[in-house]
Amino acid sequence: MPKMIVSIDGVVIKEVALSKERTTLGRRPYNDIVIDNLAVSGEHAVLHMAGDAVEVEDIGSTNGTYVNGQPVKRQALRNGDLVEVGKYKIRFIHEAPGENYEKTMVFTPGMQPPRPAPLSRPAPLGTLPGIGAAATPVPLNASIRVVSGAAAGREVALTKVVTTIGKPGVAVASITKRHHGFVLSHVEGADRPRLNGQPIGAEPMLLQDGDRLQLAGTEMEFRQ
Repeated sequence: MPKMIVSIDGVVIKEVALSKERTTLGRRPYNDIVIDNLAVSGEHAVLHMAGDAVEVEDIGSTNGTYVNGQPVKRQALRNGDLVEVGKYKIRFIHEAPGENYEKTMVFTPGMQPPRPAPLSRPAPLGTLPGIGAAATPVPLNASIRVVSGAAAGREVALTKVVTTIGKPGVAVASITKRHHGFVLSHVEGADRPRLNGQPIGAEPMLLQDGDRLQLAGTEMEFRQ
């Protein structure tokens, strides 16, 4: 079932499952999703659900509705999209059967790192689809290895389209597999992930073999 996870300043304040064809969002108490903040209009937006498809529609709000940083009037949502109203961030989650989206890799104090699974042999390099033969090929396999903290030694293969890492409610980042490689993005939390010692900005950063990532007090290495 699709759901919306509402947070502000990296702190999750509510989670709402979408079970109706029409779910309203706004400041007034009669809305299905109530956000009591002056930056949110009394009737701000509506979520339309038809089968597995969900669309968000701004209904004339004062400060607008944004999806992944872009203002929208009405737009279909995909798993992982970020809807913004005022200072509130609402993550759309729709993990349908077979959804290519991994759970968050959580760093827990005292956890015992599992024995790393052997990495499969990298798939043969090939030309990227839709790009000329001169395009630079990229390896299809990659992983993240934890190098500090209680989980040191843990290794996670990046086999899904999106893998999230970090501590929910504290600091979360995502690593997305794209046709040209893997990119790192900030998802939530006041502390942005650091790439080779430098905090990343709003734009996704392309990862290179050997890059060091720092997030929620844990250091990791990207291996490709």
